[in-house]
Amino acid sequence: MKFRFPLFLIFITIGLLSCKPEEQKFENSMNDIEAKINQFAKTEIKYDESLLNDNQKEVINKLFEAAKIIDEIFLNQVYHKNLELKNELRNSSNPQDKQLLEYFNIMFGPFDRLDHNKPFYGNEQKPKGANFYPPDMTKEEFENWIKNHPEDEDAFTSEFTVIRRDGDKLKAIPYTEYYKPQLTQIITLMNEAAEYADNPSLKNYLITRAKAFETNDYFESDMAWMDLKNHAIEVIIGPYEVYEDELFNYKAAYECFLTIVDPKETAKLEKFASYLTEMEENLPLPDEHKNFERGSESPIVVVQEIFSAGDTKAGVQTLAFNLPNDERVRAAKGSKKVMLKNIHEAKFEKLLFPIAEKVLREEDLKYVTFDGFFNHTLMHEMSHGIGPGFIKVDGRDTEVKKELKETYSKLEECKADILGMFNNIYMIEKGVFPREFEKEIWATFLAGVFRSVRFGINEAHGGGTAIIYNYLLENGGYEFDETSQTVSVNYEKIYPALKNLANKILIIQATGNYEEAKNTISKYGIESPSMKILIEKLKELPIDINPQFAIENNN
Repeated sequence: MKFRFPLFLIFITIGLLSCKPEEQKFENSMNDIEAKINQFAKTEIKYDESLLNDNQKEVINKLFEAAKIIDEIFLNQVYHKNLELKNELRNSSNPQDKQLLEYFNIMFGPFDRLDHNKPFYGNEQKPKGANFYPPDMTKEEFENWIKNHPEDEDAFTSEFTVIRRDGDKLKAIPYTEYYKPQLTQIITLMNEAAEYADNPSLKNYLITRAKAFETNDYFESDMAWMDLKNHAIEVIIGPYEVYEDELFNYKAAYECFLTIVDPKETAKLEKFASYLTEMEENLPLPDEHKNFERGSESPIVVVQEIFSAGDTKAGVQTLAFNLPNDERVRAAKGSKKVMLKNIHEAKFEKLLFPIAEKVLREEDLKYVTFDGFFNHTLMHEMSHGIGPGFIKVDGRDTEVKKELKETYSKLEECKADILGMFNNIYMIEKGVFPREFEKEIWATFLAGVFRSVRFGINEAHGGGTAIIYNYLLENGGYEFDETSQTVSVNYEKIYPALKNLANKILIIQATGNYEEAKNTISKYGIESPSMKILIEKLKELPIDINPQFAIENNN
């Protein structure tokens, strides 16, 4: 393992050498960090506090304190040296280290999430398994351990354990034990928040979720979250997404969304939930692979984000979420789609439309709309809840995510984006949307491809949209003009090409075909020549927002 010099020692060494080229190199590196910070447009995130009564404001304050602890846990999950490095930067008197700390905080570590996790501070590479596994553990060592110790398989593949060495052995440690000091604080805050909760269903969720942080069993509290009714506060807190674990996609990272319900906007969207079964029936997939066992409930909530923490705040900001991921809960109750309206508004204004102006042909620009953007995200989240979940492979009962391993996240995000368009076209056929909305669906998503791939095609969302772009380009749905260096939609070919891709991805999931998943990502999940050209045109634009939460200024 290479020794990493602290930045202030590098600076002193360069000064002592009095060497012009090194001075310039150091200065340029600082300019690079400033440029990286500027990729994220600072954006104030406000919410309508008038929607809350005094008790609800107390609940929000308690949950805000809990969410800040979630940030601490996730920082530890990302990299085993993160706490040490953050303290080193925070305690440095070197002004350049303050810049590094700012970018470190955006990225939740010294690895650039927009540049294939390359280190921007130090020289060590990020372990594929983040800090969920020993940093020197290989996939083969993990798999061989399970092969030789089949009694450990459930604990080792659990979403809620970390793997550590115990001498020459491997062992699984429950999150409840490994993160106990932080979770104890969160439990206290959540129980205190429950005392102020005047909504019975919210009170029940807070109490059961606090209990889950003691037991490592999130089923009951996920069910309680699905049962939230007539509530002003929408909050989800705990370990959910497995994207950070790039070794197996087994381990769940902690996150928190603290939001309040926008009642007027939510009422507009409730009608979509009634179409969930019909959407499943309409999938371009043989009937034997369709999933009608998931619950029929599919509540849709539009909210204003107050604060986000942990996995969801690292790097690129989330527009919406579809939870829980537990297939047992989905079988019983479906899943809930939560749309972050104020985040959508910020991203459309600062990111998506400026991108469209640079990459789309002029005739398509008029079809890039906020409604196209917002409704695609809505249908993307709904589409996570349909398609294969529990499957059979070689006679075994299993799950898609277990069979597809590290490819799962990209394929699942790709599926949701494909079906986001596919199901919005279905809504036109059902008369929910007007026929003229179709071109907005196609053009707005194409502009959105370049918002996503700028996050990095190694990231699940960016990689998923790269697959779609390259497949549709190959099959005539998109056309690249080398003269104008713009891309356009072929409105005649786009739907059949998309339908074929939907079938391809859904079959991979339904059959748990790991090799075909890898082949698809290898062939299409790449930065193709035209994509490189178009991304280059965007280099002066911010890649995402850097949220400045109003609640942080009030506390």
